Amino acid sequence: MTYTNADIAALAEGLVGRTLPKERWTHAAHLAATLRLVRIRDAGLERDLPGIIQSYNVSVGGVNDDTSGYHETITQAYLAAIRAFVAALPPGTDDAEAVASLLATPMGDKAWPLTYWSRERLFCVEARRGWVEPDLKALEHPPT
Repeated sequence: MTYTNADIAALAEGLVGRTLPKERWTHAAHLAATLRLVRIRDAGLERDLPGIIQSYNVSVGGVNDDTSGYHETITQAYLAAIRAFVAALPPGTDDAEAVASLLATPMGDKAWPLTYWSRERLFCVEARRGWVEPDLKALEHPPT
């Protein structure tokens, strides 16, 4: 998937405003919207992003329960990794270039968290509801 700067801004705005059509909320869209939010409103995002995602899920008919919807460990792991990725971008990199580069990294594969967590640990209720440390190997950029 190739995104323009306008596409990325629309994804972030649609997520926050709960107007993004559910079918557009793909793994790549999650990463693109998060990258944009890190760039425009990073302060407190580890606190605010859970509510943004949970509200969005409900707005499109989803639920946030013990088996589906919002997942704290996955969200915080990606947020920390995307923050580090953004911090390392060359000056002047626009959102479209940044997202294309991000999607070309291992994070572009939605199985990326399974590099750090076993499936059993990552998909337990505790990991969905709160932060759970990886059990396979340490994150390069753990949440703060």
